[in-house]
This record gives sequence, C-alpha cells and structure tokens, in this order.
Amino acid sequence: MNYKLNIAWLYPDLMSTYGDRGNIIVLKKRCQWRGINVKILPVTLETQNSELYNSDLIFMGGAQDRQQKLLSLDFLENKAPLIKEMIENYLPGLFVCAAYQTVGRYYRPFEGEDIPGAAILDLVTEHPGENSKRLIGNIVAELVNPKELEGKTIVGFENHGGRTKLGDGLKPLARVKIGFGNDGISGFEGAIYKNVVGSYFHGPILTKNPFLADWLITRALEVKYGKTVKLEPLDDELANKARKDIIKRLNL
Repeated sequence: MNYKLNIAWLYPDLMSTYGDRGNIIVLKKRCQWRGINVKILPVTLETQNSELYNSDLIFMGGAQDRQQKLLSLDFLENKAPLIKEMIENYLPGLFVCAAYQTVGRYYRPFEGEDIPGAAILDLVTEHPGENSKRLIGNIVAELVNPKELEGKTIVGFENHGGRTKLGDGLKPLARVKIGFGNDGISGFEGAIYKNVVGSYFHGPILTKNPFLADWLITRALEVKYGKTVKLEPLDDELANKARKDIIKRLNL
C-alpha cells in the first residue's frame, strides 16, 4: 500500500530553537526511506484552518517567552480549537519545550501576566522566581509511556526556567535518571495524552531517539488508514551508538 502523511509544522519561523527543526527532518526522512509519501506543511500566523485540517501529525518546537506571546492570540483563537478536536480524535503530535507549555492551561513567566494556554493537555507551568535555578543540561530518562516503548532510555538536552506540573489525569512520558525533567522535583519528564507527546527534550529528541519518531509515524498511519501498521526496520546503528556514548559519558 502506498502510504501518505501530511505533517504540520506549527510556527517554524517563531518556534524552532535549539535545533528543534531536526525533528521535522527525522520524521520526513524516516518516512521517505520507507517509501511513505510525506508532505511538510509549514503553519504560520497566516495559515488557514482549512489547510491544517488535513494534517496527520503535528509538530511544534521551542522558543523564548517573546515568541510565545507573539503567536499566542493566533494559536488560541484560530489554530488550537481545531488541533484540540483532532487530538481528541487521536491525531499524533509532538510538542517540545515552549510548545509543551503552550498546549497546557497557562504559563506564568518570571515577569508579566500569565500567558494563557490552549488547555489541550492538563498541565500548568510556572516560573518560580528571580533567584530560581534554570533547569539546563544533558538529560537521560527511562520511558514509562507509551507502553509499547516502556523501559527504553531516551537522551537529550533541556533548558527551561518554568516548572511544569501535570494534572491528575495526565501520564508522564519518562522517569528522570540524570537531569531535572518537568520540575526538578517530581522525577518525571514530559507527558503523554492519547497519541500526543509533550517534552522538554531538545537534542532534537527524535534525532537522538528515533524509535520515538517511528512510534509517532506508526500512530499517524494507523489513525489515518484505520488498520494496524508495522514499519519496515531501518538501520539505526549510528543513532544507537551515539545514545549509548552519551549515557556512558554521563557515567550512568
């Protein structure tokens, strides 16, 4: 069967710090290497919902507070209601760092008023104050969700001042081994809801952990085509060696 996927890249001009565009490159290439016809749709402030509606997978990267404020009105009023509806219908997605905060209920910055979130995920993020420590550095965690990947080790880089707290009905993505994760206290990193992943992992996360990219691609195909999909294996020897080397350097 000739599979096709449309991947929406939300605000690539505003939300793409720390190499997060690498996640789009990984998704695109891992589809192409398997003969999956993939189209990347850059979604900007000017993009209409009629274009976004045909997406099979959504990605949104990180940014600073200024960029979050710039896109907030458009995202909340125009894009988020449709995206929330699609996610409730099991559309897969990946939201990294600032995007992870944006799909929560609100982000409370160090200065200024709260930045309302889309309430797609039941979480809140708050900056603890002027003298608080920034959560920055290499991070290693063990996946606890999704269950298909439970026990796998993921590596990345985090850099955030906000502390994220998950609501009672939201599952964590991983358990932190080295680093800080959501808040530096709970011991958990990221969140998962239906087929959506939220995470503070830069790196980018899918470059260093391609099995997570394959999980997203698989979910997208299964939702779109309504049947179980088994992806053709790829040679991930170099990625696996790199991940093991990072873990070794961190003396884990």
